Amino acid sequence: MNDPASSILWLTSADGTPIALHDFGGDGPPLMVTHATGFHAHTYLPLIAQWTQQFHVWGVDLRGHGASQLEPDATFVWDDFAADLLSAIDHIGEPVFAFAHSMGGATTLMAEAARPGLVRRAWIYEPIIFPAEIGPRNSFMAENAARRRPNFPSRAEALERYASRPPLNLLRADALAAYVQHGFVDEADGTVRLACRPVHEAMTFEGARIPSSRIASVATHVVVAKVYSVTGETSAADFATGTADALTNGRLVEYGDLGHFGPLEAPARIGADVATWLLD
Repeated sequence: MNDPASSILWLTSADGTPIALHDFGGDGPPLMVTHATGFHAHTYLPLIAQWTQQFHVWGVDLRGHGASQLEPDATFVWDDFAADLLSAIDHIGEPVFAFAHSMGGATTLMAEAARPGLVRRAWIYEPIIFPAEIGPRNSFMAENAARRRPNFPSRAEALERYASRPPLNLLRADALAAYVQHGFVDEADGTVRLACRPVHEAMTFEGARIPSSRIASVATHVVVAKVYSVTGETSAADFATGTADALTNGRLVEYGDLGHFGPLEAPARIGADVATWLLD
C-alpha cells in the first residue's frame, strides 16, 4: 500500500505559535492523529495509509515537533499542546474522531475536557495522564532526552543508527523510515538536525504532570490501550489503567506482545482495531 500524499497548512495557536497541520486526504469523517513525544504526524503513515479508505485523515505536529519548529530558547507547558490541537480541530470545522499516542493521548483528552464535544470518539494508546496515587516520575526520561544526539551527517546514517539499537529499533521499518524522513531538518552544511530539539523533548517530559482529575469530565467514548505491565516498575501502562478508570466512558484494551511504541510496532493490527472501533 502506498503512503498517502499530504499537504501542509500553517495555523496559529492561541499564543501566536505557528503550528503545522497535515492533510492526508481520504474519504469519510475527519480523523485526527496526534503523536507521541519526540515524534510527528508522518511517523504514523503506515496506519494513516489504511485509514484514508474510511476517514479523511489529518495530523498535527505539536509545537517543537516535526514541522512545528521552535527556537532553542522557546518554552512551553502541556496546556500549549492542547491549544495547538484545538486550533487544528477548529480549522477542520467539525468534531473529529481521534487516534493519539502517549503525549498525544493526554493532549487529546485535555482538549476535549476544555471544549466538550470536539472529539466524537477517541482511541488512545498509553496516554501520559497520572493517577493521583502514582504521580509524575519522569525526570530520568527528561535527562535521557537532553542527551540525545541532535545532528547526523545524513538521514541515511540516522536511520542506520536508530535501526540498530533500542528503543527505535522496535518500530516497523516503514514507520522508522517515516520518522527519520520527516523528523530531521536540513542544515546549511549538508548535515541534518533533529526537528524535535533535545532541549524541547526534555522539556516535554519534564512538563508531563497532568493528573487524572484534569480529564475526569470527558464524557466521549474512549478506548485506552496499553501493554501488560510485567517489569514491576511504574510505566505508561500503569497510567493507562488509571486514565480508563477516571473517564466516564473509558474502556481498557490490553496488548500483551507490544511495548509503548505499539502502534508503530504493529501498525496493521492497531490500524484495523482503531478503525473498527471508531466506526462501530
